[in-house]
Amino acid sequence: MVDSVAGSAAAPATPAATTARKHTEVAVGILLRADGAMLLCTRPPGKPYAGYWEFPGGKLEAGETVEQALRRELLEELGVTIGAASVWKVTEHDYPHALVRLHWCKVWEWSGEFEMREGQTMEWQQMPLTVSPVLPGAYPVLQWLAEERGLEYSPE
Repeated sequence: MVDSVAGSAAAPATPAATTARKHTEVAVGILLRADGAMLLCTRPPGKPYAGYWEFPGGKLEAGETVEQALRRELLEELGVTIGAASVWKVTEHDYPHALVRLHWCKVWEWSGEFEMREGQTMEWQQMPLTVSPVLPGAYPVLQWLAEERGLEYSPE
């Protein structure tokens, strides 16, 4: 596994590398239906890891809270307005294109019709997942969600 709550399992960064690479703060929504299914979407064409499956969300803008960013991103990307969302877990992942800090929020309420506004695809998924590949930054969260259900999760 690449991620952990404390950080990436990559080689230790030198002080110069640490200062040269800042975290990109990202709000991520785990939309959950009453039957336990969770919403996964593909990354849009033209973005790093295009076609990989991920939980929806996006970068925090200056002055935004995690909940504000998640609310804005899900409206922009999916056309839905979410109910309350508070941070459940925080992980970090070091991708070649970005060092990200992911703020994971479970979301049980939303309104509006889902519209894939960035050319992505969506699927409601139960464990075990039937879609792949999944963005590596989601592995720890999928593991925790599986454990909550008394299941095991193994990345592809």
